[in-house]
Amino acid sequence: MDSGERGNEAPATRWTPSTIYPDMWVDPDGDPRETSVGTADERGALLESLRRFRLTVEMKCAGLDAGQMARRSVPPSTMSLLGLVRHMAEDERHFRRMAGEDSPRIYRTAEDRDGDWNGVIADPSVVAEAWDRWRAEKELTDRFIAGFADLGTRTGEAPLREILVAQIGEYARHCGHADLLRERIDGRVGQ
Repeated sequence: MDSGERGNEAPATRWTPSTIYPDMWVDPDGDPRETSVGTADERGALLESLRRFRLTVEMKCAGLDAGQMARRSVPPSTMSLLGLVRHMAEDERHFRRMAGEDSPRIYRTAEDRDGDWNGVIADPSVVAEAWDRWRAEKELTDRFIAGFADLGTRTGEAPLREILVAQIGEYARHCGHADLLRERIDGRVGQ
């Protein structure tokens, strides 16, 4: 059985460490996505939204081993949490490409457009590389955005604002996938 198959495993039992709401990832007071910092403008609101979704990706993968990260939990889909981390690293580059930067693909090729998902194996070094790559790509994207005073600047396919909103939407969509993937792996549920 490869890392993507479930075999005869029993379904995971739903659980959460939350003591206040049984369907939340963590108690509200322990949620690292919550801050007391308010956003005063459009840029702040958009970047805060992006920060929260990025952190959600990390939270949904916390505490999993390489086999769990690589598990393809919803057959016949090739989607896994490890593939999702690789995909989001690829998407960080795609964001910058759409905004005009020359950012070659990382995992995808002309022969394998789904290389970010298909290249997943249950190997700790592959997991570590994916996290390192994703974190590096996030930093590059953040520096790229910081280089523009006006989100209305058009440097590529659309104004930076529109590309940023699309990136937030991409993270939001995949955070929903991460919820389902994680629950299928070990039963942990959450917001």
